Amino acid sequence: MAKVLIIEPFYGGSHKQLLDTFLQQFHPAEYDLFTLTAKKWHWRSRIGALYFSETIPRDHQYKTLFTSSVLNLAELIGLRPDLAICRKIVYFHENQLNYPVREIKERDCQYGLNQIMTCLSADQIVFNSQYNKISFLDNIKSFLNIAPDLKLKNLREKLEPRCEVLYFPIPFHSIPKRIFTKNDKPLHLIWPHRWEHDKNPQFLTNTLLELNKRQVDFRVSILGERAQSIPECFENIGELLKEKLINFGFLSKDEYYRTLLDGDVVISTAGHEFYGVAMLEAAYCGCLPVAPNKLVYPEIYPDTSLYNTSNQLIKMLYNWCKNRHLFERDRAIFYENFDFDKYSAVSIVPKFISMIRAHLGTPGVVNGV
Repeated sequence: MAKVLIIEPFYGGSHKQLLDTFLQQFHPAEYDLFTLTAKKWHWRSRIGALYFSETIPRDHQYKTLFTSSVLNLAELIGLRPDLAICRKIVYFHENQLNYPVREIKERDCQYGLNQIMTCLSADQIVFNSQYNKISFLDNIKSFLNIAPDLKLKNLREKLEPRCEVLYFPIPFHSIPKRIFTKNDKPLHLIWPHRWEHDKNPQFLTNTLLELNKRQVDFRVSILGERAQSIPECFENIGELLKEKLINFGFLSKDEYYRTLLDGDVVISTAGHEFYGVAMLEAAYCGCLPVAPNKLVYPEIYPDTSLYNTSNQLIKMLYNWCKNRHLFERDRAIFYENFDFDKYSAVSIVPKFISMIRAHLGTPGVVNGV
């Protein structure tokens, strides 16, 4: 019988990509995988523990449990105390203690509390970046201070020893790599993000329209998954940019990589990012990354790839659009110094395998605290 139990309440996007990447190294008989489709994230978080408590077999020999922080692990262990003996590992793709909201009144604090409870129930807490880890730990106290008449102490001190960072493994070996050749075409800008407010499409729109106003030549591909409705700022962007907008919306995998291989600059305007798989994939395909000097980006990219203000971003792009030689020089410097191996599946997946297999004969912490 399987010794490893894998649970993913939101089996899509990077959550699915992570499991698909490292489970290739396991024999199917070694693990059982239980998932829910990547829809209605909030409901997956609310009811996932109840659902899995009913679907995971009670006759089992599980020694290790691996899940993402979407699952309320405390609820699952409460409903299924037989799983408490497992070595419980939780992986944080993001954290709800540092998640941007348009207005504080929109915030449902329960999701952050779920993640704190999950950590208290886990033996090993793994984050996809230092930024993710530190922003979670640093916000525990202030987040819990929302409670009007309860003051909880020392939770950070309890959790921090269990925390570590293991970068998300990107399968660069299966992504096409560019062979650079001389290119005199207009600069091709790429924006490969979800069309949601936390990725700041308005910031992108303002930047592109300002470049257009300054009459520099460029091309742009606005890629990524659409939200249920198109952001208002995107509604007439095609009319405003005309032939400069060459791709608009989701592309197939092959088309997506072909576009990245044709791109020159990949831009982030995010107000929320704990890792950024799309940025690293685009960079691997030859697009020079440009990102805000905040969030996870200073952890990954050099200072020369970071901007502090909208004016800095516009000036950077304007100068490159006007002077292709300057851009090619800056891109060459980036690739001479950037280490993709730190984020490569070839380097990181063995660490996931070791982590999951390390305690197959060792019980977990039953009370979690």
